[in-house]
Amino acid sequence: MSERYSIAKLDELERHGRVTPVRAHFGIEAFGVTVWTAAAGEDLINDHDERSSGQEELYVVLSGHAVFTVDGQEVDAPAGTLVFVKEPETRRKAIAAEAGATVLALGAKAGEAHVPLGWEWAPGVSRHFQSGEPERAYELLAAADSEHPDAPSVLYNLACAEALTGRTEEAVEHLRRAVELYEPFAEIARDDSDFDSIRDHPGYAGA
Repeated sequence: MSERYSIAKLDELERHGRVTPVRAHFGIEAFGVTVWTAAAGEDLINDHDERSSGQEELYVVLSGHAVFTVDGQEVDAPAGTLVFVKEPETRRKAIAAEAGATVLALGAKAGEAHVPLGWEWAPGVSRHFQSGEPERAYELLAAADSEHPDAPSVLYNLACAEALTGRTEEAVEHLRRAVELYEPFAEIARDDSDFDSIRDHPGYAGA
């Protein structure tokens, strides 16, 4: 270990479900970098575009076998394959074609300083939602929001945790702000059962 460089093996890094937050482990500031691992047939990279972040993204299949779909075209991607998506509006996704498929994803917006995506600031939060511990999810997300205010995905998930823990006014306000910063969250909220308790609130911002 040195102040000038760091070394780690992938299996030494803390993994949260499918994701290993490499950027957070090393404190990388210039670009986003994450490792995704999934069982056969599961999503490796969810179906998305990068309109909100403006990022270019490079995916590297480290091990196993993946199948990407980029701009509607299927791409067979065994270990050693690199998939570069330059245009932020291009849809992309990947599934694991075999157990243990692992993909390294790197991203940044050309010509600008990197701003980490919201979920990177609380990488373990999803397991608390899944295990029925919204109070713990709230604690992690509230801390992330305090450190990184106005991150749309932090605000959205914080609103989810608040709605689930009876913090109605806070949930309404944080969802409103999340939608203000990233309009697609209004449509996403429409089918998100986390917000069932606040849908009748006059300030509810979901579609």
